[in-house]
Parts: sequence; structure tokens; C-alpha cells
Amino acid sequence: MPLKFKTGLLVASIASINAMPAVAQSTSVDEIVVTSEYNKPDTSALKMPVPLVDVPQSLSIIGQEEIKLRGYGELGDLVRYTPGVNTSQGEGHRDAIVFRGVRSTADFFIDGVRDDVQYYRPLYNVEQVEILRGPNAMLFGRGSTGGALNRVTKKAVIGTDAASADLSIDSFGAYNVAADLNMAMSADSSLRINAFVETLENDRDYYDGDRFGINPTYRRAIDNQTTLDLSVELMDHERFIDRGIPTGPNGAPVDGLRDIVFGSASLNTQTLEATIFRGTLTREFSDSMTGVFNVHYADYEKMYQNLYPSGYDGTAGTVTLDGYRDPTDRTHMIINGHINSQFTAGGMSHTLLVGGEYIDTENENHRFNSQWSTSGGDKETFALPASGSRLDITNNSANAATTVNFDQDLNNRTETDITATSFFVQDQIAINDKLQVLLGARFDDFELTLRDTEDPAAVTSEDRNWDEVSPRFGLIYKPQGNVSLYASSSETFMPRSGEQYKAVKAAALDPDEYENTEYGVKWDVSDELTVTASMFEQEAETESSVAGEGFIQQLEVDGFELQVNGKISNRTSVSFGYSDMDGEAGDGGTAYEVPETMYSLFIDHQASERLSYGIGLTYQDESIIKQKSRQAEPQPYMPDYTRIDASLSYVMSDDTTVRVIIENLADEDYYPHSHATHQVSVGDPTNAKISLSRKF
Repeated sequence: MPLKFKTGLLVASIASINAMPAVAQSTSVDEIVVTSEYNKPDTSALKMPVPLVDVPQSLSIIGQEEIKLRGYGELGDLVRYTPGVNTSQGEGHRDAIVFRGVRSTADFFIDGVRDDVQYYRPLYNVEQVEILRGPNAMLFGRGSTGGALNRVTKKAVIGTDAASADLSIDSFGAYNVAADLNMAMSADSSLRINAFVETLENDRDYYDGDRFGINPTYRRAIDNQTTLDLSVELMDHERFIDRGIPTGPNGAPVDGLRDIVFGSASLNTQTLEATIFRGTLTREFSDSMTGVFNVHYADYEKMYQNLYPSGYDGTAGTVTLDGYRDPTDRTHMIINGHINSQFTAGGMSHTLLVGGEYIDTENENHRFNSQWSTSGGDKETFALPASGSRLDITNNSANAATTVNFDQDLNNRTETDITATSFFVQDQIAINDKLQVLLGARFDDFELTLRDTEDPAAVTSEDRNWDEVSPRFGLIYKPQGNVSLYASSSETFMPRSGEQYKAVKAAALDPDEYENTEYGVKWDVSDELTVTASMFEQEAETESSVAGEGFIQQLEVDGFELQVNGKISNRTSVSFGYSDMDGEAGDGGTAYEVPETMYSLFIDHQASERLSYGIGLTYQDESIIKQKSRQAEPQPYMPDYTRIDASLSYVMSDDTTVRVIIENLADEDYYPHSHATHQVSVGDPTNAKISLSRKF
């Protein structure tokens, strides 16, 4: 979409808002809550008690009720209905989100604290999910290059005894059981326990898995102004890894191979064991000043091992498999805190945020290549099956018996120590009733020690220290109380060596640099309906590994977003998102994983006091698949697709609700995401899920 047309859309949005009355009245019904108007400092990544209409950036908030109502089971389900973001494959073992053209597996946070280990994050203990767009290093530090996703967890509630359970099963045979128990321990303390267990199934051969999690939380009101929250979370996950199917000579996924799984039931697997401790102390010094102090300690044991297609020859009817095994042990300690205060100085109102953070991370990683007995290397070629969905990997394409191991060819072994010390300050200044200015900056002292210990006699290491400043600026103009026009700019950095800091050679390079500019309008049409339109430009620069080249442009993405959330009548709620993006890579090619057009619409309708139903639609344009070089012509790509979902909810009694969710109602054949050439995920066919929710 041309820049002139995007600008026209933004101007048209502003014009339509100015033509409308200040507040549209509606009669509410106590059935659906879709959006939240305010973010409290102790429950939001924004860390400041300001209305969302005064936040100069695009963001989406998805609450627990909406998650249940629409049957969302993973973060990817939420992303599907969020403008400006889409999913990547994540090699079949982790959440991977593309924020405005920037793929990330590390820009995840829990209660505003970094959560960057690679795994699929469950939703059983989530109160709401916040998806921010644009660089957010001022709030989060390194990374947050295209956006950030923050999960706000459920906390114990003082003075309340409550219990609920949710049970669901789908047509693939997968089931999920979750429980939520809150117990008042005394007049000033309470214990809450959230737990879940689930099995994973779909239509793909071999696919299975199970996950378990339990998260007790304790809250104590130390006095009328001070609250202590303590939490421990235990997770045990195991799942099959499906890396998808190859692309053909025309660049598209090979439809004739969509039923074949290119892996092994016993070899393609991922495991995770994690113990996470969280503590938060919140102090209300006065009506206008609040302090929050967090301590976060986590221990992770993660392993993933897989075979995947790395080559395809349709004429010969063969596929080449590659693979690796990657165990990781990580511990990290994070201590952070901030104070926000509201005061008047110089005739202007200020909302001031001051804070700091200390991070200490230790990481041990091994990478073993697959090794085939016939080829002696990490790759082997096999004949495609004449029928059925199972690839025979016991005999290669020459019909020679072969075996594979994952413990003899050590590719690298690294030890990483990270220490980051940060300080940030931000002031949102109301110059008058109509004009606000946001000024902020974060200073990060980032120390990285990375050792490759593959060869004990020749250990290589890289010790780096970076001092980085991440500024943020925003300008908000409010022609009326429920409307804001804003402009903002921000910068962030990402140290080289990969998101998991395992590449020694890359660590010698300077960090990547990201800049973002955004213009937008926000309109609170009513207390329960909001409209946001924005236009943005994002640029990334990376240092070349070729001596003397300095910095070269890596990526440039500009686009337009439109978002409508809330109730359009006393019985009907709508969630609409639209984005148009143009992405250009540093070599002049089209940026990968950037669909030009995406839109989504979900409408929920309260048919009666007990019955509600909804229908959802998502569209994703075709996008280029990541590849090692741009020599391939035509470039591999994922075709566009449209998916329809539906929901039905019936309140059987005050305590019991039954829901039916149908995913991919039209049984569309589609490919939602990929990791690289020949690794394109196959979308699930129609799947019906029935769930029962009970309050006790």
C-alpha cells in the first residue's frame, strides 16, 4: 500500500472521530468484558497509571474472559487476532512472534519481567496478555525490537474463597483440565493455586505431547499501604516436534506432501522442566505515589531434538533430512523496581516513572549434529513414500540400511554469563488540558562473557561490555477528553550472538540498532468501545561481518494499523484488526515473514441471557520464507489464506457454562508459518472443542 494511501487512511480516521460526538452512550449487560481502560502499575508492562488513550503507541490487551470465550489455547491464537503481528514456526518447540516484521523468540515477559527461555507458554495462570508494538527498550531493556508480549498472572485475592475448574476435549482427542482455587488464610492474607494438565494431539502423524503446570501464589497485606505477593511455578512439558514440509520449484509448499511428517516419533521431541520463583512488594506511599519491587529467580532444563527437511527433489522423488540435538540449562536472577508518582510542578502535571533493574543469567548449551551411519555426516537422502504419511528413515534413497545418532558429533558447547544493570526515567507531562509530552530514557550496562568449550585444549571466548541509551519521546494532543492524536519515536538495541547468546563470533560485533516512528489516533467511543489507528516506520541496522563496511541497513518496515475493540451495542462485541505492511531487506529484497495485508474480525453476540455465539475470520497475505541466501528464484513463499472460527457459549446455571469452539470451520488448507525453506507448517483441519467451566 503506498505511503500516501496509508496517510489518507490515518487522516480519514481522525476526520471521522472529529465528526462524532464526544461519548456514545450504551446500556451495558453483564456478560462480556473485552478491553481494559486502565493499567495499574503492579499488573501492567506499562508501569504507569495512565489511561490507554494517553499511551502514545499501539498495543492490544486480551483478558481472561475473552481467552475463555473464544477458546484460545496458545499465544499464537491471540496473535492471530492482533494487528501488526504474526507467528513464525519457532522450529516446532517454542513461541515465535513476528512483531512488525521482526521475528523474536525472546521478547516475552511475565508481570513485566523478562521471560526469554524458548518454550510454548501456557495460559492457565494468565489474567491478561498485553501485546505492545514498536521498540520498547525504555521499559524492558535490550531487545523488544519490534514489540513485546507480556503475560499478567493471576494473584491471590484477600478476603475471598472461590474455586473453579475448566475441562475441555477436542475432536483430535486432546484434553485440558485446569483448576483455580483461592483461599482466604486470614483477614490480611490469601493463597491461590492454579494448575493444569493437558495432552496434545492433532491430525498429523506421530504428533502428541503432554504438559503440566502448577502455580501457587500467596498475598499478604503487610499494612494498609503495603502488599507482598509470592509465587512459585513448576512446569513439566514434553511434545513432538513437527518441522513442516518442503517447498517446490515454484516456491510454494508442496501440497502433495502435506500429509507426510518428515521426522521420527521417537527422535523429534522437546522437553522442559522449570522452577520459577517470583516475589513482588508493592507500596502505596500516598494517593499519588506507588513503588513496586520484584525479585525473580528461575531454573530451566530444556532439550529439543529433531530431524527436518533441508532439501527436496521432486523429479527424483527424494527428500534430504538434517537434524540436531540441543540441551540447555539456564538460571537467571532478576531484581527490579520502580516508583511512579503524580505531582504538579511549574504549572504542569507530571506522571513520573523512575526505576532500575539487575539481571544475572548463566547459560550452558550443547549442540550435537545428527550423524548418519551411511553418509557419515548430518544429512541423508530418502525416497518419498509411494503412499501413506510415514517416511521410511531406516533405508536411504539407495536402499541402504541406515541409522542416526545425536550424541557423537558435537558442533559446539558454550557457556554464557550475562550481567545487565539498568536505570530508567520517564515523565509524562500534561502541559495543559490538551497537550502532553512524554520523555524517557534508559541506560543499560550490558556485560557478556561467552565461551566455546567444545575443544578443552582450545577454548575460545568473547568478553564484551556495552553501554547503551534507549530514548523514548511522545507527543499527545487531545482535542477532547476521549480522543488523542499522538506521535512517538523510540530506539532500542540487540546484542549480537543470537537471542539465546550462543554464537561466539557474532558476539564480537556491535549490537543491532532499531528505530521506530509512529503516528496515531485513539478514540474511546464509549466506556466499552475503543478505536486506534496508527502509521509507523521501523528501521533496523546491523554491523557487517566484513571488515571496513561499518553499519548496513538490515530491515525497513513501514505500515498502517487499525484496531477496533469493545461493545457496539448492549449485546454485541467486536474485535477488528487490520494491518498493511511493506518490508524491505538490506539486500534490496522483500523482507521475509511480512504479509502485506492482514485482517481479523471476531463478533460475539449475546442472543439471550444464557446463550451467546461468535464468528471469527482471519486473513493473512502471502509472505516470503526466510532462506540462507536470496539466490533461489522464485523465492519460497507461503500462500495467502482465510480461516474462519466459531464459538457457542451456554450458561447452564449460575455456576456452570458449556462452550463449543470450532476452529477452521471451512476446513481451509493453509500454511500459517514457517522457519526456513523446506520447513513450512501445515495448518490444522476443522477441529471442534467442547469445554465445561464450573464455579464452586
